[in-house]
Amino acid sequence: MLQAFKDLQISAEILQALNEMGFEEPTPIQRSSIPLALAGRDLIGQAQTGTGKTAAFGVPILQRLRPEGKGPFALVLAPTRELAIQSAEEINRLAQYLPYWALPIYGGQDMGRQLRSLRKNPPLIVATPGRLMDHMERGTISLADIQIIVLDEADEMLNMGFIDDIHTILAQVPDERQTLLFSATMPPQIRELADRFLTNPEHVTMKAAQVTIDLIDQEYIEVPENQKFDVLCRLLDMQEPDLAIIFGRTKRRVDEVTEALKKRGYTAEGLHGDLSQAKRDNVMRQFRENTIDLLVATDVAARGLDISGVTHVYNYDMPQDPESYVHRVGRTGRAGKTGRATTFVVPREMEHLRAIEHLIRRRITRRSVPSLTEVIEGNRRQALTSLIRTAEQDNLEGFHAPAEELLRDLDSVALVAAAIKLLTKEPDTTPVHITAERPLYRKRTSFSRGKSSKGGRPFRKNERDGKKSGKKFSGKGKFKTKSRGGEKGGKKKKFTSGFEPYFRD
Repeated sequence: MLQAFKDLQISAEILQALNEMGFEEPTPIQRSSIPLALAGRDLIGQAQTGTGKTAAFGVPILQRLRPEGKGPFALVLAPTRELAIQSAEEINRLAQYLPYWALPIYGGQDMGRQLRSLRKNPPLIVATPGRLMDHMERGTISLADIQIIVLDEADEMLNMGFIDDIHTILAQVPDERQTLLFSATMPPQIRELADRFLTNPEHVTMKAAQVTIDLIDQEYIEVPENQKFDVLCRLLDMQEPDLAIIFGRTKRRVDEVTEALKKRGYTAEGLHGDLSQAKRDNVMRQFRENTIDLLVATDVAARGLDISGVTHVYNYDMPQDPESYVHRVGRTGRAGKTGRATTFVVPREMEHLRAIEHLIRRRITRRSVPSLTEVIEGNRRQALTSLIRTAEQDNLEGFHAPAEELLRDLDSVALVAAAIKLLTKEPDTTPVHITAERPLYRKRTSFSRGKSSKGGRPFRKNERDGKKSGKKFSGKGKFKTKSRGGEKGGKKKKFTSGFEPYFRD
């Protein structure tokens, strides 16, 4: 089995870039895909996000590109602007010793700025389908010189309604081209797309379990809704993640958790669909550069994120469906590194947790809520480790004199104890207010005729609805509403027991 990038017959320039990017050996998808793509074969790669797909197609593109004509010569289609930006950035890092560069094209960015960049004739373009179609209609991008085209996250583009755009785009590129298709799943429409536009493709399949299970410690904490934030802060103090993503179910939840974390002194920013593109780009830049270490995000905003170094994922709210859980957890444990995913579960959501366990075919470990004593002890251990590590370094010469002076006046044990105390982060218990989220499923009220759901007396006018509403319950399954013309009977309501799902943006 090939164990190193040099075994894949990659050029010296790309090998140097891979080395500087910190890649030591190829991931399974890279090891299987790169040789086939370098040989010029069409390829279908079935793998989850986070398996190293960008390098799997980026390396062959850069090595096989032959600038003949005006360009662009290679095209990568991505479902979201975030993924387009990240893919272009990684390709540019791979190309740092080559005369090639990639330009991201996506909606939400100033059109004038994109037109100015396109006048420089970029050899590679990474684009979202919608914005690429805009440029094709304007005549500002021509696909006549395309040699290699990549469909990244093809199933996600299908889910977002881009299938017709993809057909239109593929029909515009030359027949003599190489096509690489990457997708986590293979629904019938993706198979039909491959049958139509790929020529005798090779199939490479990576199991989802390699991403979501093997390298990620998964645990859950059963916690009441009103205690979630305090538990989150305790975990952050105990675990001190290098980079962490905290998932909330709604945009409002993301804003509230972000603001509460900032009040507690954490460096956090939120990411959701209501933010401007400039704000989103700024938040992602800060997170990549470790200016902030906590990113609070919705599922939609985090789709396609590919950030290396994420050590922890916290599911502050349970995801809407089990597949979203897999997507969230996959943000950590990348590039052969371990990760930890912690999910907060309120008691009514335990059945939903079991559905997730069924999907991933694994029991998620239950852990108890960490006590304040455990947090303090953990902080002290971390402070002691930090103190020992610093003492073992050789750059303490300027501190020897003041240390000797202190030791003349103070007991050495007391002095070290004081240093540990200063390094220890005592938990902040400043009260914060976060609105309780509605559950994933709500219990419908079961009405008996003219009675409350608890078997009490009938509802009367002005109870529950108040005087302003003018509504009353007739006791026969009808709501009657007063109007100037008298009373008008409303439609008969059917009340059943069961669960009704909430739908959110």
